[in-house]
Amino acid sequence: MSVTVVIGGQWGDEGKGRIVDLLAENADIVARYSAGNNAGHTIINDLGEFKLHLVPAGIFYPDKICFIGNGCVVDPVELLKEIEHLDERGVKVKDRLFLSDRAHVLMPWHRLIDVKDEELRGKGAIGTTGRGVGPAFIDKVGRAGVRVADIADREALATILDFLVPYKNAVLEKLYETDGVSAEAVLEEYAGYGQRLAPYIADTNVLIHKALEAGQDILLEGAQGSLLDLDLGTYEYVTSSVPSSLAAGAAVGMGIGPTHIDTVLGVYKTYCTRVGNGPFPTELLDETGNMLREGGPRPEYGSTTGRPRRCGWFDAVAARFTAQVNGIGSAALTRLDVLDQFDTIKVCTAYRIGSQTVKTIPASGAELARAEPIYEELPGWRSETAGVRRFEDLPEAAQGYVQFIEEKLGVPLCLISVGPEREQAISMRKLE
Repeated sequence: MSVTVVIGGQWGDEGKGRIVDLLAENADIVARYSAGNNAGHTIINDLGEFKLHLVPAGIFYPDKICFIGNGCVVDPVELLKEIEHLDERGVKVKDRLFLSDRAHVLMPWHRLIDVKDEELRGKGAIGTTGRGVGPAFIDKVGRAGVRVADIADREALATILDFLVPYKNAVLEKLYETDGVSAEAVLEEYAGYGQRLAPYIADTNVLIHKALEAGQDILLEGAQGSLLDLDLGTYEYVTSSVPSSLAAGAAVGMGIGPTHIDTVLGVYKTYCTRVGNGPFPTELLDETGNMLREGGPRPEYGSTTGRPRRCGWFDAVAARFTAQVNGIGSAALTRLDVLDQFDTIKVCTAYRIGSQTVKTIPASGAELARAEPIYEELPGWRSETAGVRRFEDLPEAAQGYVQFIEEKLGVPLCLISVGPEREQAISMRKLE
């Protein structure tokens, strides 16, 4: 039996989905433990390309069981659409996908508040997806949330809405100067979602502990990235998701003890990307940045929002920090093939902040915004790597780049991705 957590080591969009898809073959259960449909994974397999926002990536293996854990916020509209889309394309979901009855539900006022709050922030806007996930997590912490168990019980939901709707309408009308919602309409709509989702709703805490007792292999799938964590990320341009988007949040988000976790696998892109606002020391606002965005088989645009991702060179300072705070035992490196086009490649190994040279990421967002990257320059290889399947067959300069990143991370690399297809991967060693 083993429990493995897959975590993003940057600002998200590291390619966690394709890594989970690869590892899921050897797991019994694949579970999503955090965030909402503001995050997403793109999977390419024999059936084509899929963009998942709530359903775990293990759903494409017919013998795997998938959980959406209590740490997630669920938009029932989007989840039902995702289930329907998978069914239409020949992926069986029924009796294989189980939604925690303790997960929180995204309600109509959450989207309204998300958009209006960004407007109120003006130049200080976070750059959210506008899907209401942040306000839903705020209500979770503020003890004003609605859970999956509530929408499955019409009478209980009616009682909750008797309090929540007047409360939220007062906020919408007085603070945001927008129309409120109808309690009757919300009750009808969400009780209906509860009925449609009933075949999938379960006490996943009971199910996962049975799996642990049976010695099954469990893969816990993170969403977003470590640098978006509410405590240790680049605050305040971070996610509102609780529990933590770090590996430590996996235990809480699935209702297991931390001692059950055996392995943490960190996923890092060979360069950096970020969606939304916030400091990004290695960001490239030139043709090189455009080449990183457009130069691969899958251009860098958000799988959830479609927004162009900000691109820059690999930040080893931030990467080493996230390796430490997650307790990463092994790492996967994705999109090596995107770097095939460059004569030289840069890696940030320190920051210059004022007169100081620092090798750790500062807590202050203002300091990080002033940080100037100090680069080490490595030779490129100008040779296609998409067809390579063994490390020793990579161009010498590509091998050197991978080894340099491994040294800066301080953890062994176990896997290198050289393209979006399942077989486009180089295995280096077993997970540790």
